[in-house]
Amino acid sequence: MRALLLGVLGCSLVLTVHGLYSAGDDVIELTTSNFNREVIQSDSLWLVEFYAPWCGHCRNLAPDWKKAAAALKGVVKIGAVDADQHNSLGGQYGVKGFPTIKIFGANKNKPEEYQGGRSSQAIVDGALNALRSLVKDRLSGKAGSSGYSKQGGGGGGGGGSKEDMVELTDDNFDKLVLEGDETWLVEFFAPWCGHCKNLEPEWAAAASVVKEQTKGKVRLGAMDATVHQVVSGRYGIRGFPTIKVFRKGEQPEDYQGGRSRGDIIERALDLFSDNAPPPELQEIINEDVLKKTCEDSQLCVIGVLPHILDTGAAGRNGYLEVMMTMAEKHKKKMWGWLWAEAGTQMDLEAALGIGGFGYPAMAAINTRKMKFALLKGSFSQTGIHEFLRELSVGRGSTATLGGGNMPKIHSVEPWDGKDGQLPEEEEYDLSDVDLDGDDIEKDEL
Repeated sequence: MRALLLGVLGCSLVLTVHGLYSAGDDVIELTTSNFNREVIQSDSLWLVEFYAPWCGHCRNLAPDWKKAAAALKGVVKIGAVDADQHNSLGGQYGVKGFPTIKIFGANKNKPEEYQGGRSSQAIVDGALNALRSLVKDRLSGKAGSSGYSKQGGGGGGGGGSKEDMVELTDDNFDKLVLEGDETWLVEFFAPWCGHCKNLEPEWAAAASVVKEQTKGKVRLGAMDATVHQVVSGRYGIRGFPTIKVFRKGEQPEDYQGGRSRGDIIERALDLFSDNAPPPELQEIINEDVLKKTCEDSQLCVIGVLPHILDTGAAGRNGYLEVMMTMAEKHKKKMWGWLWAEAGTQMDLEAALGIGGFGYPAMAAINTRKMKFALLKGSFSQTGIHEFLRELSVGRGSTATLGGGNMPKIHSVEPWDGKDGQLPEEEEYDLSDVDLDGDDIEKDEL
């Protein structure tokens, strides 16, 4: 009986952690597989919450989100994306914290940030205000029925910006795809192919997101295989659409992912992170270094290393090598990685509660939420990996950064890579000092 009870409790806990919404709710669960069909191609106004199951604020919002969904049923669509599980969707819409709520209105490809309160009444009011604006725009002719633009006629080669989705030909294929440094996803299509026409807007939309998020390191291209038969014949293209992945110096491989823009983006980002260099490990020598690195990253990992006199160059390089190895291991997360010498950034140490002892130390900071977590285990690959893994799944212990603001960062000289040197002691000239005890008057004794 006790085992059965424990089993039931265990199942209950799993359900609590892994899903905030169920089929019985009026909140529509959105995934990479159905997001395009449900939201992007819809004429309805949508409020979509991007959440993580481990997020306390998300769990607090869930009852009000469900209540608002019930009140707005048939009027405004209310959805939710588990961005932990479908992180490509979160990345596609620039989600960096949880919960994030976006309004998908007239232009579905450019949703607005929801700025209202988190109570059910505030959510309903915000949704109705957005709906009122959408209807007014449609009445005045400023907005169409939806922001989803169906491309026609040109098959997989049309749609989107030509700068983002590249039209490939027999003449430019080798130079762009085979001789360039980028990774390519290439769609071979036929203009008369129905599946190609359905894929076209997804491919074009994904091309823009992928180009932006990979800084042009992964590109999407399309080739009309009925016209450019030299290249398509070289790769044995017989069915449409056929998608292949081209990586520099490697044989092309068949694309195995889904055909929605979310699926395409997710695969492209995986390709990018597989070949991307690890993030740079930088020393905190001024405020700009910390600000730029941490503001551009969801999480900033900071190591505080012992003074150079305590470790020497070899010891310090050993600690830096551990951090660089972990930066490489977790590079898909695109976190920022920094280090400082103990005692050089005392305000930062005080804000993190390191307190001038226990080096080496490590903290992970979320500057958006002004929260941080401290490494409790060993400063080793195993200890740091476990620390970051716990944070990734929401099980790490966090605290608010001192004062709720980033501490003052002092400008310091960067480490020169050498062993430390003790400061030279001041020399005293003792040549005129008489140390002969016979000259000392007795009354001075």
